Amino acid sequence: MQIEQARIFILDKLNSELPEHFYYHNALHAVDVYTASKRIAQKEGIGVHEQLLLLTAALFHDTGFLYGQTDHELKSCEIAGLYLPNFEYSPADIDQICDIIMATKLPQTPHDHLGQIICDADLDYLGRNDFFVLSKKLFSELVITDGLKTELDWDKIQVGFFQSHHYFTKTAIETRRPAKQQHLEEIIKKIF
Repeated sequence: MQIEQARIFILDKLNSELPEHFYYHNALHAVDVYTASKRIAQKEGIGVHEQLLLLTAALFHDTGFLYGQTDHELKSCEIAGLYLPNFEYSPADIDQICDIIMATKLPQTPHDHLGQIICDADLDYLGRNDFFVLSKKLFSELVITDGLKTELDWDKIQVGFFQSHHYFTKTAIETRRPAKQQHLEEIIKKIF
């Protein structure tokens, strides 16, 4: 598996072809999820081959946004299936990568440890210091893609999302849950 070549290829494709209104779901988000996946996988003791599958899934998990947001996870799998053979990924590897990608579909439904890791990595920002910066980017994107009207509406959506969300891995629970709870409390204060 030539992950470095696949990484360069797909990030270039996202940077050059993704519509500009995807302020959040873009190449920076792919790199962010890749980085978080790597950090969590190492702390969770994931082996080298499985890490390569996970990190490839992280890079490709939102590439479906190239063709719109509806069913973007399935489209991401199609893109992985189309391009990853060029980088020496086997059909079995691609099937596993697609299973990992599909775990990120909301509500998140991971089937295994790798799925749990990518789910936690995809929403890692909920418990980080840059949460409000990234939340603002996602809000700006949703204003265009979903017709979201006000920040108050966004804050209410976020409260519901936070309350239904949970991290899966021991690493994310220990490192991200406390700050995530603080962010939730700050958002609630803004509303009431």
